[in-house]
Amino acid sequence: MANPVLVEVLRGAVVESAHRGAVAVLDGDGRTVLEIGNTAHPVFPRSAVKAIQALPLVESGAADAYGFGNRELALACASHSGEPEHVELAVAMLAKAGLDVNALECGTHWPSSHDATVALARQGGVPNALHNNCSGKHSGFLCVCCHAGVDHRGYVAAGHALQEMVRDAMQAVTGATHDTAHQATDGCSIPTYAVPLRSFALGFARMATGNGLGTERARAARRLLGACMAEPFLVAGSGRADVALMQAAPGRTFVKVGAEGVYCAALPELGFGIALKSDDGAARAAEVMVAAVLAKLLSGDREVSAKLTEQANPAIESRIGAVVGGMRPTAALA
Repeated sequence: MANPVLVEVLRGAVVESAHRGAVAVLDGDGRTVLEIGNTAHPVFPRSAVKAIQALPLVESGAADAYGFGNRELALACASHSGEPEHVELAVAMLAKAGLDVNALECGTHWPSSHDATVALARQGGVPNALHNNCSGKHSGFLCVCCHAGVDHRGYVAAGHALQEMVRDAMQAVTGATHDTAHQATDGCSIPTYAVPLRSFALGFARMATGNGLGTERARAARRLLGACMAEPFLVAGSGRADVALMQAAPGRTFVKVGAEGVYCAALPELGFGIALKSDDGAARAAEVMVAAVLAKLLSGDREVSAKLTEQANPAIESRIGAVVGGMRPTAALA
């Protein structure tokens, strides 16, 4: 059975396009709070689970050994825009472990920030691995290797000691088996695993509550989510939806995008974890979906809910800035 239409795109008053998807909201005990569509279908979470992948950075003692605070931990969980502040912080993280850009194995692309790309090009510069949106995560990975005395070369490969730490954390937190039958390679070259969407919702509910994680892991999870909520710009960048959503309720909402229309989120005060996917992989639809879900769950706070509702109904403008349409969540998300 097809997932329901969750987002409509209007031009004028006419629905021009529609996006189907699925949403799961669970609490820390695994109880379903909200379920729309097929949440048992395996999906690749992509970058939406970076906060879970960063657990070894804290649990190994590397974060404390290198003096990392909220800024560094937020960048380790980031899909950043490659702005100067992101790049400079990644450089500083690597330096703490005695490494530089040459140790990164995430690959190179231009900054996703248009302004940062233009500035770099005007200076006659070229991008390097530090501009990769995953360089913060990879800097964290390298710090774990160096602190643990593990050879960092080839750290992106399945079977490397670092990736086994990450896989073990993912399995323990989500409760889902991450096996080779459901393994593929993410854009930054590390392994990614397709598991049921609802497993990621459970994982972030556990990250938020500590349920079932044990004392040390629960403490590490709270620290990572707290760092992201304290430093949302470092998790994403200027003008990014993740930043706007976390700033709508400072210190109360954790939100993280993943490629191909995936979002994961957590509401620590409610103990809820959220995972969703737009079937067609559209980021614009996933942004509307997550804003609408957060507005629904935080409806008791009218001011916050109103801010989130506004973000769930973005306008579409013409090339001269005239409003010609918009996007809206369907009744299924109301």
